[in-house]
Amino acid sequence: MDLLLLFQAFIMGIVEGLTEFLPVSSTGHLIVVGELLNFWTAEKRVVFEIAIQLGAILAICFEYRAKLIHVTAGLISRDASSIRFTRNVLVAFLPAAIIGFIAHDTIQNYLFNPLVVAFMLIFGGFVILWAERRTHQVSAEEVDDMSWQQALKVGFAQCFAMIPGTSRSGATIIGGLFFGLSRKTAAEFSFFLAIPTMLGATVLSVAKHRHEFLLTDFPVIAVGFVMAFIVALLVVKALVRYVSKHDFTIFAWYRIGFGILILLTSWFGWVNWNA
Repeated sequence: MDLLLLFQAFIMGIVEGLTEFLPVSSTGHLIVVGELLNFWTAEKRVVFEIAIQLGAILAICFEYRAKLIHVTAGLISRDASSIRFTRNVLVAFLPAAIIGFIAHDTIQNYLFNPLVVAFMLIFGGFVILWAERRTHQVSAEEVDDMSWQQALKVGFAQCFAMIPGTSRSGATIIGGLFFGLSRKTAAEFSFFLAIPTMLGATVLSVAKHRHEFLLTDFPVIAVGFVMAFIVALLVVKALVRYVSKHDFTIFAWYRIGFGILILLTSWFGWVNWNA
């Protein structure tokens, strides 16, 4: 086994865990770091990045296991709040599922490059700054208070995250703020919505690229998967505490700064992102 490849997978897993649930674009960071590390082949890297995102999603399942068990039991007993919660997650999931299935290959072929990431990081940063300067009208203090209309709107907001550099969590959290969710509710609903979204993305990606992989490749995926799970578990806990007392402005400035740095490295030829 190539130890350098395993070490690169270790780094990529940490990057995924750190960025998946922050509004800074995990896919964008993975594309940039993967290019810098010259990590694996392009085809294998695509599936690797999706697969380790599933590790981060399992961190959500573990952190919110009590809620998920409660909802499952409520569905069996036909509890109204559990049915409403499940309906909202599924309603929000549908737009990305439909559009992603149709446009998956086109997006990966034309938009998965660091310069697109840079522009979307900067653009998204300014959107966050704009959103944070608005007066928030909160109509859903908790996830269970959400209407299906709010869930659907958040689902359409999630579709923008198909453009790398946008950030799935950023699109859903900031979209949630626009649509009347409290900060905590927007963040938590983004977490729950990630479960079916990333499960679907993983199944689709693995099905399309399964012929690229050998049995000997799975230790590389396993290393990234485990690291993404561990780091994401720590980040989720910290983010919920953070958003209960702070806004998202710091992430906006980080996005803008990181995007500008990518563009500068390209402009001055320090890194050939088009190679």
